[in-house]
Amino acid sequence: MALFMIQATYTPQAWAAMMKKPENRREAIRSMMEKSEWTLRDVYFCFGEYDVVVLYEAPDAIAGAAAAVAANAAGHLKAIKTTQLLTVEESMEIMRKAAASTLRVPGS
Repeated sequence: MALFMIQATYTPQAWAAMMKKPENRREAIRSMMEKSEWTLRDVYFCFGEYDVVVLYEAPDAIAGAAAAVAANAAGHLKAIKTTQLLTVEESMEIMRKAAASTLRVPGS
């Protein structure tokens, strides 16, 4: 399974609705993910450019991106960014494979 992170910003209307009737967004997100091939790791609210971070697992990049599309389709987000996360072990494998390849510098 691949690990993904969604960073999202709620619309003002979504914030107003959540203020009026607070709800556990983790459970709402988990419910959406259980219906598909994604596994929720956790949800975090944050300060700054994004309001919420969602960590989840998906079988591959296409399934990982589909989760972001599904979340965005609901209409309560004004910004969303999806990032596939790599473990240290995966990163080391990438570095080894990159070191084994060669690229000729343009003009040389």
